[in-house]
Amino acid sequence: MISTIDGLRARLAEVRAAAPDARVALISTIGALHDGHIDLVHRAREVADIVVVSVFVNPLRFASPAEFAAYPRTPDDDARLLESLGVDVVFAPDAKELLPDGSATTKVSAGDLGLRYEGRSRPFYFDGLLTVEAKLFHLVRPDVAVYGERDRQRVFLVRRMIRDLFFDVEVATVETVRGDDGLPVSTRVGMLDDRDLAAAALLPAALDAAAANADRGIDACIAAAQSALMGEPRIRLEYLSVVDPATFLPVDEGTSGPALALIAATVAGHRLIDNAEIYLG
Repeated sequence: MISTIDGLRARLAEVRAAAPDARVALISTIGALHDGHIDLVHRAREVADIVVVSVFVNPLRFASPAEFAAYPRTPDDDARLLESLGVDVVFAPDAKELLPDGSATTKVSAGDLGLRYEGRSRPFYFDGLLTVEAKLFHLVRPDVAVYGERDRQRVFLVRRMIRDLFFDVEVATVETVRGDDGLPVSTRVGMLDDRDLAAAALLPAALDAAAANADRGIDACIAAAQSALMGEPRIRLEYLSVVDPATFLPVDEGTSGPALALIAATVAGHRLIDNAEIYLG
Protein backbone atom coordinates (compact mmCIF):
# COMPACT_ATOMS: atom_id res chain seq x y z
CA MET A 1 0.00 0.00 0.00
CA ILE A 2 1.19 3.50 -0.84
CA SER A 3 0.84 5.90 2.08
CA THR A 4 2.14 9.21 0.73
CA ILE A 5 0.98 11.62 -1.95
CA ASP A 6 4.47 11.68 -3.48
CA GLY A 7 4.44 7.89 -3.63
CA LEU A 8 1.02 7.88 -5.25
CA ARG A 9 2.07 10.38 -7.90
CA ALA A 10 5.22 8.42 -8.67
CA ARG A 11 3.33 5.12 -9.00
CA LEU A 12 0.64 6.65 -11.20
CA ALA A 13 3.33 8.18 -13.42
CA GLU A 14 4.85 4.70 -13.83
CA VAL A 15 1.63 2.94 -14.77
CA ARG A 16 0.57 5.72 -17.13
CA ALA A 17 3.99 5.74 -18.83
CA ALA A 18 3.71 1.98 -19.37
CA ALA A 19 0.22 2.32 -20.88
CA PRO A 20 -0.32 5.89 -22.14
CA ASP A 21 -3.81 5.23 -23.52
CA ALA A 22 -5.05 3.24 -20.53
CA ARG A 23 -8.21 4.32 -18.74
CA VAL A 24 -7.95 4.73 -14.97
CA ALA A 25 -10.72 3.84 -12.52
CA LEU A 26 -10.87 5.06 -8.92
CA ILE A 27 -12.67 3.30 -6.08
CA SER A 28 -12.65 5.32 -2.86
CA THR A 29 -13.25 3.38 0.37
CA ILE A 30 -12.91 3.81 4.12
CA GLY A 31 -11.49 0.31 4.54
CA ALA A 32 -12.85 -2.76 6.33
CA LEU A 33 -13.45 -4.15 2.87
CA HIS A 34 -16.16 -6.73 2.16
CA ASP A 35 -17.86 -8.54 -0.72
CA GLY A 36 -19.46 -5.32 -1.96
CA HIS A 37 -16.01 -3.88 -2.60
CA ILE A 38 -15.08 -6.95 -4.63
CA ASP A 39 -17.93 -6.16 -7.01
CA LEU A 40 -16.67 -2.58 -7.29
CA VAL A 41 -13.25 -3.85 -8.38
CA HIS A 42 -14.81 -6.18 -10.94
CA ARG A 43 -16.87 -3.29 -12.31
CA ALA A 44 -13.78 -1.08 -12.45
CA ARG A 45 -12.03 -3.74 -14.53
CA GLU A 46 -14.94 -3.64 -16.98
CA VAL A 47 -14.72 0.12 -17.54
CA ALA A 48 -10.99 0.79 -17.20
CA ASP A 49 -7.52 -0.71 -17.62
CA ILE A 50 -5.89 0.52 -14.40
CA VAL A 51 -7.67 0.22 -11.06
CA VAL A 52 -6.80 2.53 -8.17
CA VAL A 53 -8.32 1.92 -4.73
CA SER A 54 -8.05 4.41 -1.90
CA VAL A 55 -8.36 3.19 1.69
CA PHE A 56 -8.85 6.18 3.93
CA VAL A 57 -10.87 6.42 7.13
CA ASN A 58 -11.97 10.00 6.56
CA PRO A 59 -12.31 11.82 9.91
CA LEU A 60 -14.47 14.50 8.28
CA ARG A 61 -17.24 11.92 7.84
CA PHE A 62 -17.59 11.14 11.55
CA ALA A 63 -19.57 12.97 14.23
CA SER A 64 -16.86 12.79 16.88
CA PRO A 65 -13.29 11.64 17.48
CA ALA A 66 -14.69 8.69 19.46
CA GLU A 67 -16.81 7.53 16.50
CA PHE A 68 -13.82 7.94 14.20
CA ALA A 69 -11.62 5.89 16.53
CA ALA A 70 -14.25 3.17 16.86
CA TYR A 71 -14.58 2.53 13.14
CA PRO A 72 -13.12 -0.93 12.35
CA ARG A 73 -9.76 -0.99 10.63
CA THR A 74 -8.45 -4.13 8.91
CA PRO A 75 -5.43 -2.95 6.89
CA ASP A 76 -3.76 -6.34 6.57
CA ASP A 77 -6.94 -8.05 5.39
CA ASP A 78 -7.68 -5.16 3.05
CA ALA A 79 -4.20 -5.38 1.53
CA ARG A 80 -4.49 -9.14 0.97
CA LEU A 81 -7.90 -8.81 -0.64
CA LEU A 82 -6.85 -6.03 -3.00
CA GLU A 83 -3.69 -7.91 -3.95
CA SER A 84 -5.71 -11.04 -4.72
CA LEU A 85 -7.96 -8.94 -6.99
CA GLY A 86 -4.98 -7.57 -8.89
CA VAL A 87 -5.60 -3.93 -8.02
CA ASP A 88 -2.88 -1.84 -9.65
CA VAL A 89 -2.51 0.96 -7.10
CA VAL A 90 -3.61 1.05 -3.46
CA PHE A 91 -3.45 4.43 -1.74
CA ALA A 92 -3.78 4.23 2.05
CA PRO A 93 -2.73 7.56 3.58
CA ASP A 94 -3.15 8.57 7.20
CA ALA A 95 -5.25 11.58 8.12
CA LYS A 96 -2.28 13.97 8.34
CA GLU A 97 -1.19 13.08 4.81
CA LEU A 98 -4.50 13.86 3.11
CA LEU A 99 -5.78 16.45 5.62
CA PRO A 100 -2.66 18.19 6.96
CA ASP A 101 -4.74 20.92 8.61
CA GLY A 102 -7.34 18.50 9.93
CA SER A 103 -10.89 19.79 9.97
CA ALA A 104 -9.60 23.29 9.15
CA THR A 105 -9.01 22.20 5.55
CA THR A 106 -10.68 23.92 2.61
CA LYS A 107 -13.98 22.11 2.10
CA VAL A 108 -16.40 21.33 -0.70
CA SER A 109 -19.98 22.13 0.33
CA ALA A 110 -22.82 19.78 -0.55
CA GLY A 111 -25.27 22.67 -0.18
CA ASP A 112 -28.87 22.33 0.97
CA LEU A 113 -29.20 18.78 -0.33
CA GLY A 114 -26.30 17.76 1.87
CA LEU A 115 -28.46 18.62 4.90
CA ARG A 116 -31.33 16.33 3.87
CA TYR A 117 -31.78 12.62 4.58
CA GLU A 118 -28.30 11.42 5.60
CA GLY A 119 -27.21 15.00 6.14
CA ARG A 120 -30.06 15.74 8.53
CA SER A 121 -28.56 13.56 11.24
CA ARG A 122 -24.97 13.99 10.05
CA PRO A 123 -24.70 17.60 8.78
CA PHE A 124 -20.91 17.25 8.51
CA TYR A 125 -20.98 14.04 6.51
CA PHE A 126 -21.35 15.02 2.86
CA ASP A 127 -19.10 18.08 3.03
CA GLY A 128 -16.38 15.81 4.42
CA LEU A 129 -17.06 13.10 1.86
CA LEU A 130 -17.01 15.48 -1.13
CA THR A 131 -13.92 17.29 0.16
CA VAL A 132 -11.87 14.10 0.21
CA GLU A 133 -13.38 12.87 -3.05
CA ALA A 134 -12.32 16.10 -4.74
CA LYS A 135 -8.79 15.68 -3.37
CA LEU A 136 -8.65 12.13 -4.73
CA PHE A 137 -9.93 13.22 -8.14
CA HIS A 138 -7.21 15.87 -8.24
CA LEU A 139 -4.47 13.43 -7.22
CA VAL A 140 -5.47 10.37 -9.24
CA ARG A 141 -7.06 12.08 -12.27
CA PRO A 142 -9.28 9.07 -12.96
CA ASP A 143 -11.30 8.62 -16.13
CA VAL A 144 -14.07 6.93 -14.17
CA ALA A 145 -15.05 6.65 -10.50
CA VAL A 146 -16.94 3.57 -9.33
CA TYR A 147 -19.55 3.54 -6.55
CA GLY A 148 -22.02 1.16 -5.00
CA GLU A 149 -25.69 2.08 -5.11
CA ARG A 150 -26.33 1.49 -1.39
CA ASP A 151 -25.71 5.20 -0.75
CA ARG A 152 -27.59 6.78 -3.64
CA GLN A 153 -27.38 10.25 -2.10
CA ARG A 154 -23.60 10.01 -2.21
CA VAL A 155 -23.69 9.03 -5.88
CA PHE A 156 -26.05 11.90 -6.70
CA LEU A 157 -23.92 14.48 -4.87
CA VAL A 158 -20.65 13.23 -6.40
CA ARG A 159 -22.20 13.46 -9.87
CA ARG A 160 -23.33 17.01 -9.12
CA MET A 161 -19.87 17.96 -7.82
CA ILE A 162 -18.29 16.57 -10.98
CA ARG A 163 -20.66 18.68 -13.07
CA ASP A 164 -20.32 21.85 -11.01
CA LEU A 165 -16.53 21.74 -10.58
CA PHE A 166 -15.87 20.55 -14.16
CA PHE A 167 -14.05 17.35 -13.24
CA ASP A 168 -13.49 15.24 -16.34
CA VAL A 169 -14.65 12.05 -14.61
CA GLU A 170 -17.34 9.54 -15.52
CA VAL A 171 -19.35 7.70 -12.86
CA ALA A 172 -20.07 3.96 -12.95
CA THR A 173 -22.26 2.25 -10.36
CA VAL A 174 -22.76 -1.27 -9.03
CA GLU A 175 -26.01 -2.68 -7.69
CA THR A 176 -26.11 -3.23 -3.95
CA VAL A 177 -24.73 -6.60 -2.88
CA ARG A 178 -27.20 -8.28 -0.51
CA GLY A 179 -27.14 -11.25 1.82
CA ASP A 180 -29.77 -13.99 1.92
CA ASP A 181 -31.78 -11.86 4.38
CA GLY A 182 -31.95 -8.99 1.89
CA LEU A 183 -29.67 -6.75 3.90
CA PRO A 184 -26.93 -4.87 2.06
CA VAL A 185 -23.46 -6.22 2.70
CA SER A 186 -21.72 -3.56 4.77
CA THR A 187 -19.26 -3.14 7.62
CA ARG A 188 -21.98 -2.09 10.05
CA VAL A 189 -24.29 -4.98 9.14
CA GLY A 190 -21.37 -7.31 9.82
CA MET A 191 -21.19 -5.98 13.39
CA LEU A 192 -24.75 -7.09 14.30
CA ASP A 193 -25.54 -10.23 16.28
CA ASP A 194 -28.21 -12.71 15.14
CA ARG A 195 -31.13 -11.06 16.94
CA ASP A 196 -30.21 -7.64 15.65
CA LEU A 197 -29.75 -9.01 12.13
CA ALA A 198 -33.27 -10.43 12.25
CA ALA A 199 -34.59 -7.01 13.24
CA ALA A 200 -32.50 -5.17 10.64
CA ALA A 201 -33.87 -7.47 7.91
CA LEU A 202 -37.17 -5.62 8.30
CA LEU A 203 -35.58 -2.61 6.60
CA PRO A 204 -35.32 -4.19 3.12
CA ALA A 205 -38.72 -5.77 3.80
CA ALA A 206 -40.12 -2.26 4.34
CA LEU A 207 -38.66 -1.16 1.01
CA ASP A 208 -40.25 -4.19 -0.65
CA ALA A 209 -43.58 -3.15 0.86
CA ALA A 210 -43.11 0.37 -0.45
CA ALA A 211 -42.43 -0.94 -3.95
CA ALA A 212 -45.43 -3.28 -3.84
CA ASN A 213 -47.76 -0.42 -2.92
CA ALA A 214 -46.23 2.33 -5.05
CA ASP A 215 -48.98 2.06 -7.66
CA ARG A 216 -51.44 3.31 -5.00
CA GLY A 217 -49.61 6.60 -4.53
CA ILE A 218 -47.01 8.11 -2.25
CA ASP A 219 -49.04 8.01 0.98
CA ALA A 220 -49.93 4.33 0.61
CA CYS A 221 -46.34 3.55 -0.34
CA ILE A 222 -44.91 5.12 2.82
CA ALA A 223 -47.67 3.72 5.04
CA ALA A 224 -46.95 0.18 3.83
CA ALA A 225 -43.25 0.57 4.57
CA GLN A 226 -43.95 1.93 8.04
CA SER A 227 -46.32 -0.96 8.77
CA ALA A 228 -43.57 -3.44 7.95
CA LEU A 229 -41.46 -1.97 10.77
CA MET A 230 -44.14 -1.75 13.45
CA GLY A 231 -43.66 -3.78 16.59
CA GLU A 232 -39.88 -4.13 16.32
CA PRO A 233 -38.36 -2.22 19.27
CA ARG A 234 -34.79 -2.80 18.11
CA ILE A 235 -35.30 -0.49 15.13
CA ARG A 236 -35.10 3.28 15.59
CA LEU A 237 -36.27 4.76 12.31
CA GLU A 238 -34.51 7.98 11.31
CA TYR A 239 -36.15 8.67 7.98
CA LEU A 240 -38.27 7.06 5.29
CA SER A 241 -38.56 9.20 2.17
CA VAL A 242 -39.47 8.90 -1.48
CA VAL A 243 -37.51 11.15 -3.82
CA ASP A 244 -37.22 12.07 -7.47
CA PRO A 245 -34.03 10.45 -8.84
CA ALA A 246 -33.39 13.49 -11.06
CA THR A 247 -33.39 16.04 -8.21
CA PHE A 248 -33.21 13.96 -5.01
CA LEU A 249 -36.04 16.09 -3.64
CA PRO A 250 -39.20 14.59 -2.11
CA VAL A 251 -41.89 13.72 -4.63
CA ASP A 252 -45.30 15.37 -4.42
CA GLU A 253 -48.61 13.60 -3.93
CA GLY A 254 -49.95 12.63 -7.34
CA THR A 255 -46.48 12.12 -8.84
CA SER A 256 -46.19 9.14 -11.15
CA GLY A 257 -43.16 7.44 -12.63
CA PRO A 258 -39.81 6.22 -11.32
CA ALA A 259 -38.76 7.20 -7.81
CA LEU A 260 -36.37 6.15 -5.05
CA ALA A 261 -37.44 5.00 -1.60
CA LEU A 262 -34.80 5.81 1.01
CA ILE A 263 -34.58 4.45 4.54
CA ALA A 264 -32.22 4.91 7.47
CA ALA A 265 -32.46 3.41 10.94
CA THR A 266 -30.35 2.54 13.93
CA VAL A 267 -30.21 -1.06 15.14
CA ALA A 268 -28.22 -1.85 18.28
CA GLY A 269 -26.38 1.44 17.94
CA HIS A 270 -25.36 0.77 14.33
CA ARG A 271 -26.73 3.09 11.68
CA LEU A 272 -27.96 1.36 8.51
CA ILE A 273 -29.11 2.83 5.19
CA ASP A 274 -30.81 1.29 2.19
CA ASN A 275 -32.85 2.25 -0.86
CA ALA A 276 -34.99 0.76 -3.59
CA GLU A 277 -36.15 1.86 -7.00
CA ILE A 278 -39.95 2.06 -7.14
CA TYR A 279 -42.54 3.13 -9.69
CA LEU A 280 -45.33 5.40 -8.52
CA GLY A 281 -48.67 4.83 -10.22
